[in-house]
Amino acid sequence: MDSKIKYFAIAGFIAILVLIRIYESNLFYDPFLEFFNDATQNKTIPKYDGFKLFFGLLFRYLINSICTVFIIYLLFKETNLVKLASFLLLAFFVILTILFFFLLEFSANSDVVILFYIRRFLIQPLFLLLFVPAFYYQKSVNKQ
Repeated sequence: MDSKIKYFAIAGFIAILVLIRIYESNLFYDPFLEFFNDATQNKTIPKYDGFKLFFGLLFRYLINSICTVFIIYLLFKETNLVKLASFLLLAFFVILTILFFFLLEFSANSDVVILFYIRRFLIQPLFLLLFVPAFYYQKSVNKQ
């Protein structure tokens, strides 16, 4: 019964991540949603409120990170992995946010592709997709 509850909880957190993606335009301030949906060649970066954009990114990243940490805990039941994932998520948020806003302020439109990928790591739960296989691999190596 415990494994059924575990998988149901994991499915619930994945559902939350999917709902965030579906309702992203209603939940978060992000003027780049439409900008990156269209072909971005020769387009200028849209006007944005830096304060609102930062807190929108922070809120979304926080929700994604909480879901990521819970999924990792449910899969591995190891607090050391949860601590490591939490530390990495925090460090990546700081680094990527600084790079994102630096590029917005000081780069030319030619850096739009880099801006796109940095923003993608901030708004999507890509770290979940990176951490889970890495932790599984690490566990399998340690068992040998």
